[in-house]
Amino acid sequence: MFETLSTGSTAAGFRAAQPAPAGGPEIAPVLPRQAKTVRDTGLEPRFVTDLVLKAIQAGGKTPLTHLAGKLRLSISVLREVLNPLIAEQQVEVAWCGESDIDMQYQLTAYGQRGAADAMARCGYVGPAPVTLASYRAVVERQALRHADVERITPAQLAGALGDEGLSQAARDVLGAALYARRSLLLYGPSGGGKTTLARKLGRLLPGSIAVPYALMAGRQVIRLYDPAVHVAPPPVARQQEERRSCDARWIVCQRPLVHVGAELGRAMLDLRFDAEQGVYHAPPHLQANNGMLVLDDIGRQRIAAAELLNRFIGPLDAGTDQLSLQGGQAELVPFDAAVVFATNLAPTSVFDDAALRRIGYKADIGALSPHAYRALLCRQCRLRRIDVEDTAVDHLIERLHPQSGRALLACYPGELLDRVADFAGFAGTEPRLTVAAVEQAWRSMFIACATEIQK
Repeated sequence: MFETLSTGSTAAGFRAAQPAPAGGPEIAPVLPRQAKTVRDTGLEPRFVTDLVLKAIQAGGKTPLTHLAGKLRLSISVLREVLNPLIAEQQVEVAWCGESDIDMQYQLTAYGQRGAADAMARCGYVGPAPVTLASYRAVVERQALRHADVERITPAQLAGALGDEGLSQAARDVLGAALYARRSLLLYGPSGGGKTTLARKLGRLLPGSIAVPYALMAGRQVIRLYDPAVHVAPPPVARQQEERRSCDARWIVCQRPLVHVGAELGRAMLDLRFDAEQGVYHAPPHLQANNGMLVLDDIGRQRIAAAELLNRFIGPLDAGTDQLSLQGGQAELVPFDAAVVFATNLAPTSVFDDAALRRIGYKADIGALSPHAYRALLCRQCRLRRIDVEDTAVDHLIERLHPQSGRALLACYPGELLDRVADFAGFAGTEPRLTVAAVEQAWRSMFIACATEIQK
């Protein structure tokens, strides 16, 4: 999203498709077509054969339909692989029903040795991966930079943000950044709501996308799909026949929102090899393709902010990134994501002028006005069904905050009301925001300084 990105050329077998509407997934234009032969998968026949052997070994007597579901391959592809294995006496038919699909397979002793050899070559057992060329093509046609992708409107932004007390100037900056699809920096004090805001912006990304379960890079498997990141879109009634014509190695999901914070280190920005499973795990920015990547707590990670930004400058401009496999092999992967930086440090202390110029838009997410803070507090009371006294709100805004020197930040109302409810629950009473209740909640949150005690 935000920078003008470009990815590799469209691979054969994929044609341009209109983006799915925001209301739900259109499976036919989103998912690639089903592979009917091993050649159609783009994978080496030896790899597909190994995958089938390992899957049968793991499942024992394995129904053909179960094998198709586990490997996400069509029946025709599996039969193309199974028939030679049966002829070579590595696989045998364990049971056959009335239908030619109602069959179960098992390994022979010879096949068990073949499966062990396959496991030694690669321990991965799961959905068949897709080639990097196919993945590049799909990421390209799903890119948010395309002119015909739905643009954000003021009404959509207002609906997503609600009455959160953001100034009109900040809202205009957010709207312009989303509309122009350029990178965005959110800065302001801790507790101002930057992380929550970034997540709301992520939910504004339009349409559904296709994501593969795994990628094939050279002869290595990269696990890409993560159910916590690639969330299913709202259900839409579709005919089963349409699903059967689509490649089951891909899944339809909402545009992903990937959030990383202070835990981010150099190692997380590259492929991570899992020796036990025999696969690589995709880094956060690869999982965020066609969605949003939020880099939070800039300046507090285990990697310098300048180094972090430099790590992404090239991919942002080129639309591609280079990732390394064991042995020094490098693979070019697409990089098409909305990038949102967030920090509670002064931007000029984190980035130099040259770096700041590379970030498209900057939005100051600071303290709320007294009116906005009051409105947020009262709305939070309604959501929690807590009765509120006006004198308690006045006491909080006009006395407690000024005495402590604490700004009117968006994080405080919810935190205070949670404590009001906790104290009331312990006492066996109904929660109510009174002057006494807000004082009790406030003092449980903060350590009073000497000047506050004197007052």
